[in-house]
Amino acid sequence: MNRTSAAATAITGTTGTTGTTGIATAPGANLLALRSHNTALVLDLLRTAGPDGISRLELAERTGLTPQAVSKITARLRTEGLAAEAGHRASTGGKPRTVLRLVPGAGHAIGVHLDRDEVRTLLVDLTGAVVAERLSPLDLGAGADVVVERVAREVEALLDGGPEDVLGVGVALPGPLDHARGVLHRVTGFPEWDGFPLRDELAGRLGVPVAVDKDTNAAALGLAVGGEDGSFAYLHLGTGLGAGLVIGGALHRGARTGAGEFGHQVIQLDGPLCGCGDRGCIEALCLGAVARGELDEAARVLGAGAANLVGLLDIDRVLLGGRTVAADPERFVRGVAAVVAERARREGVEVAVPVGVASGGVRGVAVGAAQLLLAPLFGRAD
Repeated sequence: MNRTSAAATAITGTTGTTGTTGIATAPGANLLALRSHNTALVLDLLRTAGPDGISRLELAERTGLTPQAVSKITARLRTEGLAAEAGHRASTGGKPRTVLRLVPGAGHAIGVHLDRDEVRTLLVDLTGAVVAERLSPLDLGAGADVVVERVAREVEALLDGGPEDVLGVGVALPGPLDHARGVLHRVTGFPEWDGFPLRDELAGRLGVPVAVDKDTNAAALGLAVGGEDGSFAYLHLGTGLGAGLVIGGALHRGARTGAGEFGHQVIQLDGPLCGCGDRGCIEALCLGAVARGELDEAARVLGAGAANLVGLLDIDRVLLGGRTVAADPERFVRGVAAVVAERARREGVEVAVPVGVASGGVRGVAVGAAQLLLAPLFGRAD
C-alpha cells in the first residue's frame, strides 16, 4: 500500500525531512518550514471558505502575507491540483476578483477508531468529509499481532479500488499511550499492550505514515478543526471513559502525552475496583451504573467529574460523546448539566458552563483520527 499524495508534497516540498505528520524540517533559518507554514495558512483558509471560495486579496489580508507571496503559493497549489477556481467576485474597482477553492478530492486520509470490541475505519477527503466506511467486531485482547493484521486488512479493504493520494493512517484507541513515539502503555484492562510500538508496526505493515493518539484526543482535535473554538472538554463514554482537552484552541496532551485520563479520578475512596487497579474511579462507577441500566446515575457520576474539570480548568463548555452517550444523548446532557449547574450555584457563578453533545456522533473518534494526518496539512496539528 505505498501511496503518495500531492497534498503531502505541497507541505514538504522536495527536500527536507518529514515525520508522520508530513511537516518539513530543515536546519538553519528553516526556510522550508516557513514556506510550509505559509502554505498551511493559505490551505486552511481555502478549507474553511468552503465551495464558495476566497480571493487572493482576502487570503493576503487574512494571512498577513504579501499579495505576491499569496500568488506564488496559490499558483503552486493549483499546479498540484489542491486548489481550483470557484468563479469570480465583483470588485470595488477594476476587473472582478478570481475566487479560489480547495479541491476536496485532491488528498485523502484514513481514520481508525480501535475500540475494545470493534474497529471503525473511515476514508475522508481533505475537508474531513467521509467518503467510505467500514465497521467490524474486534477483540483488543486477541493479541498485538492479530489486531495489527486485522486493522491492516480493514484499511486495505477500505482502499480497494479507491484513491491513490492517501496521506496516511491515523489510529485512535484507549490510552494511556505515548503519542510522540506511537507506543502503547498499560491500556486499562489490556496490560499485554504495555510497550507495544503500534505506530511503527502498522506503518511497516501498510507502507504509509501512521499517527497514533488516544481516542479522546483524536475526537477533540477533530472538533477543534471542525470549528469548535476556545477551551472545551470532550468527555467520551463508551467501553471506557476519558477526556480530550482543548485549551485556548490548542489540543492539550500534557508533557508526557498523558493529559485527559479523566476516567481514573477517584471520587469514592471505598468504591468498586476499577480495571486500572484503583477503587472508586469515575470510569468504574459510570460503567457500573450503565451495566445496571441506571443511566440517570451514570449521568450524575459523569456530571461530578465534569464539574471537577470545569472548576479546575475554567473551560468554556463540556461536550459529550461515545456510544453510551449516543444511545440516550438527552438524558446524559440533562444529567451532566444539572450537576455542573448545581456546583456553579454553590460557588456563586451566575451562568454555568454549557453542556452539549459533540458533533460527529459515533464517527467522531474515527474522523478525529484521520485529522491526525490532515490537520498538519492545514497548520492545525495542535
